[in-house]
Amino acid sequence: MAAATTTTPSTTLTMKLLVDSSPLRRRVVFAEAGKDTVDFLFSLLALPAGTAVKLLGKESMVGCMANIYGSAERLEDPYVQPGAAKDAILCAAMPPPAAARPNSWIFPLPVPAPKSFFHCGTNYSSCRSYVTEVRGTGCPNCGNQMVIDAKLIESPALVALVRTGFVQGGMVAYTVTDDLVITPMSNVSTIALLNTCGVRDLGTLQERTVQIGHKEGLEILTSSLQSKTVLTDVFLGKKPPSSMKNGGSTPQLGGTRHESLTWRV
Repeated sequence: MAAATTTTPSTTLTMKLLVDSSPLRRRVVFAEAGKDTVDFLFSLLALPAGTAVKLLGKESMVGCMANIYGSAERLEDPYVQPGAAKDAILCAAMPPPAAARPNSWIFPLPVPAPKSFFHCGTNYSSCRSYVTEVRGTGCPNCGNQMVIDAKLIESPALVALVRTGFVQGGMVAYTVTDDLVITPMSNVSTIALLNTCGVRDLGTLQERTVQIGHKEGLEILTSSLQSKTVLTDVFLGKKPPSSMKNGGSTPQLGGTRHESLTWRV
């Protein structure tokens, strides 16, 4: 299996929270986010399940996914198909948007080395249907070694997604609710959302700007798998997600957060 490199996050993302500070209902009503932050949230959909378990730690997973991961991890080689690598299941590599937009992917995920493909050098039309990743493989049609480099043409849609992200940027802003419903921001939708959330006293609302780095990204991922109040759980510490491994430590997500909040009341 080709060696994989690792992308390292170069910066943090920001998000503006509108917080209901009333003592009995302290919560995030909704947040305002730009393109890079929204691209990060949508990129969670592309995260392989095995990589999510590896990032968060088996102890943090609810349900049975950690058991599947542990079973694959413990499976001895005689029971694994010849040529199959455990890493393909336990930490599936994927090309993240960070390849071109470092702000929209904040996890240091493995990125696979580019693959090489080879085809037969004969001029038989029936040989042209075959390519291989292993140089020197015998052509199924003529038996000659497949040693001629073949170039893989990427899908234009995939290339555009990697280079530009998923959503429009510029002057466009997005509303992110506490349960991670993402919509384009507008004055009308904001007023409707305040009414839907039952906000009666506008004087209790405060604006806070938070930063999302690697640690906060992991907390958002964990909470999104367990809770319907993700932003409140992560940034106000109302209901901490399960503990998870992070560089050998086990952070507790409850209590007051100091390192990632910039208060703007």
